[in-house]
Amino acid sequence: MDGATSDIHALMQDIGKRAKAAAQVLATASAAQKTAALNGAAEAVLAHMDEILAANEEDLAYARDKGLSGAMMDRLLLDAGRVRAISDGLNAVAAQADPVGRVLAEWDRPNGLHIRRVSTPLGVIGVIYESRPNVTADAGGLCLKSGNAAILRGGSESYHSPSAIHRCLVAGLESAGLPADGVQLVPTRDRAAVGEMLTMTDYIDVVVPRGGKGLVGRVQADARVPVFAHLEGIVHIYVDESADPEMVRKVVLNAKTRRTGICGAAECLLIDEGYIARHGLALIDALLAEGVEVRGAGTIADHPGAIPATEADWGREYLDMIIAARPVAGVAAAMEHIRRYGSSHTDCILAEDAAAVDAFFSGLDSAILMHNASTQFADGGEFGMGAEIGIATGKIHARGPVGAEQLTSFKYLVEGHGAVRR
Repeated sequence: MDGATSDIHALMQDIGKRAKAAAQVLATASAAQKTAALNGAAEAVLAHMDEILAANEEDLAYARDKGLSGAMMDRLLLDAGRVRAISDGLNAVAAQADPVGRVLAEWDRPNGLHIRRVSTPLGVIGVIYESRPNVTADAGGLCLKSGNAAILRGGSESYHSPSAIHRCLVAGLESAGLPADGVQLVPTRDRAAVGEMLTMTDYIDVVVPRGGKGLVGRVQADARVPVFAHLEGIVHIYVDESADPEMVRKVVLNAKTRRTGICGAAECLLIDEGYIARHGLALIDALLAEGVEVRGAGTIADHPGAIPATEADWGREYLDMIIAARPVAGVAAAMEHIRRYGSSHTDCILAEDAAAVDAFFSGLDSAILMHNASTQFADGGEFGMGAEIGIATGKIHARGPVGAEQLTSFKYLVEGHGAVRR
């Protein structure tokens, strides 16, 4: 159903009812069934690669007409390697231990009760995302692994690719004897469907927005359903005076230029004044040589090739070959800047001084803090989760990469032998 539908409310209510019924089946599905469904979906992705790539070409043409940026086009693009990675991700999720039914804790009470806290699915998870068609497989696969039903709503520019990938997920479900309604894709570009999802408290247990600041802001403002917020990645790298210059060059260039359109790409560089005094601005030279536009403050602004930064450059997610950079007077000043302008997503320190690292790790509360590693590793797959729905930046329930384990809650199982309370 491409385009608007005459009755979005009725459409979404029907999707919600079917998802809730499917969730009841998935919650008690065996680990073997879920594994078979995921492996079946992975096989279907490879078998239908040509169909997926053809669908992606339609999305790319639509996106070009809309004038999407190069970084956004890169997010949308699928090629044979990326399609194989989608299949590999589904297989990786399938190979993980089942997160449902784990005994998280158990104890006995003097009153004769034996109590267990056991992991359970959340129920129905709504995922609203932009551009990246691989999220269809990541989100659908992780929800399935964790015994949840999923309602997926991709961006208007990525309509055809998610549909082709979704058909592979359905094929996997059906091959394992699980309900096809376990993973549903909203079949319309009409934005009213998003508004419906945010208020479907009878059917959706949690919403995960994955996209830009505008999308996440709208979801947080309008949702009546609980939200796992995935805020923009205003990722900082702080270069301490003690950092090794060769490592700094390697890590910073990778963090900025490997893929500029992902949320783990570095957007702001904070360089200790002592480091600059010892090593100069060779790092800025290296960024410029790679084609990165450097918007600098202080001595960096005076560097040939750099552009003076404005206040608008701090706290900005470029998703492009642009980085903001400024000198800072040590780790405390770097943390002060990050607290003011960061998004609690991912921040990194490059240092050999253990005291500076300890201060950075204890003084900041971002969902992911890194030391001497590229921020491009801020990804559930790289964390060993197989895939992720997003990087949750809130502080309730899930935080950081949201994998299958983070898509479970728990319940208490209490057993007695005729125990009565006095």
